[in-house]
Amino acid sequence: MFTSTKYPSLVETKDRHRRHTVVPKQFFRTFLAVLIVGTSAGCRYAPTGSEEMSQPTDRMAALNVIAESYVKLNLGLGQHDRSHVDAYYGPPEWQKAAQTDGSSVEELKVSATTLLKKLEVFDTQIPETEVANTNRGSNTQLLGIRHRYLVTQTRALVTRLEMLTGTKRSFDEESKLLYDAVAPSKTEEDFEKALTSLDHLLPGQGPLVKRFERFKTQFAIPNDLLDKVFITAINACQERTRQYINLPDNESFEIEYVRGRPWAAYNWYKGNYHSVIQINTDYPIFIDRAVDLACHEGYPGHHVYNVLLEQNLVRNKHWWEFSLYPLYSPQSLIAEGSAMFGIELAFPNDERVEFERDVLFPLAKLDPNQVKRYYEVQGLIEQLGHANIEAARRYLDGKIDFFDAIEWLETYALMPSPRPAVQFINENRSYVINYYLGRDLIKRHLEARVRNPGDSEQLWEEFIQLLSSPRVPSELD
Repeated sequence: MFTSTKYPSLVETKDRHRRHTVVPKQFFRTFLAVLIVGTSAGCRYAPTGSEEMSQPTDRMAALNVIAESYVKLNLGLGQHDRSHVDAYYGPPEWQKAAQTDGSSVEELKVSATTLLKKLEVFDTQIPETEVANTNRGSNTQLLGIRHRYLVTQTRALVTRLEMLTGTKRSFDEESKLLYDAVAPSKTEEDFEKALTSLDHLLPGQGPLVKRFERFKTQFAIPNDLLDKVFITAINACQERTRQYINLPDNESFEIEYVRGRPWAAYNWYKGNYHSVIQINTDYPIFIDRAVDLACHEGYPGHHVYNVLLEQNLVRNKHWWEFSLYPLYSPQSLIAEGSAMFGIELAFPNDERVEFERDVLFPLAKLDPNQVKRYYEVQGLIEQLGHANIEAARRYLDGKIDFFDAIEWLETYALMPSPRPAVQFINENRSYVINYYLGRDLIKRHLEARVRNPGDSEQLWEEFIQLLSSPRVPSELD
């Protein structure tokens, strides 16, 4: 296990290889406590009726009550779906209540639908009696964006509960309701240009996917050097991020190496500005993944995103809905998309190639003279990113079967071992849109807001604003 200070250096501790067991997510987060309990339709902690709201005069306070119910309903769903609550560090009493409540999925669905209806008719106009005229506009805007976030997130909660009670939708309908976005459809022709270029770059015998696999094998990080390479990469990502983002002095993370997981890496945010970053060593970790994972899971990716939400929205504003991260929700598109875009934000243009050539390749005892060719190949592989989404769409819509999906991913995504990817689609369904589509939406949104193209400082400012506010994907222009 490794821990960081506020500086880029990391300190090794004695129990580095002990912490390989994942505690169920809903038992992770604890601190702070306030409890207001409501009742509804067989669910003891959901919102109901006018008596709970009692004609509040403060619109934001009224939304606080709704937000609390939203958190408790998500915690309730977490008792039936252990993947649903990805992070929680709100009042422990709410979590304990969810663990003992006993509400069924059907009861939770009724309560969540009631909450959504309440949000849909919620008045976001602040009366003159509540704020001074000079503040009413900005306060109304703040109330409005928070309200839109809760509506969109609660709609996803209802959708997830409907799925668990048997409702079936098309891939695009599901992704719109769960993640507030629909990925563009792709055909085989959309990937042919990149595949043709790769065919020329990777000459030899056999299918292209096998030639690509042989090529990549040369660039696997040796197991005995993985710690050193990854720590160097995350130090560099942290240092670059801190040049633009003023993070709390006590923010920290740990690194754990694990096996037997269905993902390559994962960030478990525990609250109090602390993350556990796990790296799956079941499969070879190639040299480009060091920077990818360090940025994506750490800086300026998931760790930074959660730290900024906790600091700016939970602690500063007491918006408790952000003390919980429901995995199957629009928040995931913002989280995954910003983590994907954060890679090129931290290492723009040729800076990444230079860093890997001069630092990581020698550290991993790989030939630095191969960097240019390696990233020429990787650039083309990036153009195949949406092939995974298209495979999921066709598979989940019943247009291809399990084995057809494997063949599609081998052919158009150049995945040498695609079975785990199809199993991921089986389990997480339309979640796959959040990576490449999320990155594309956020990249376009941020770059459109930068007045001077190439102004990295302004791009970072817009990135910080995005990560510190309750944005939803459909608002990204």
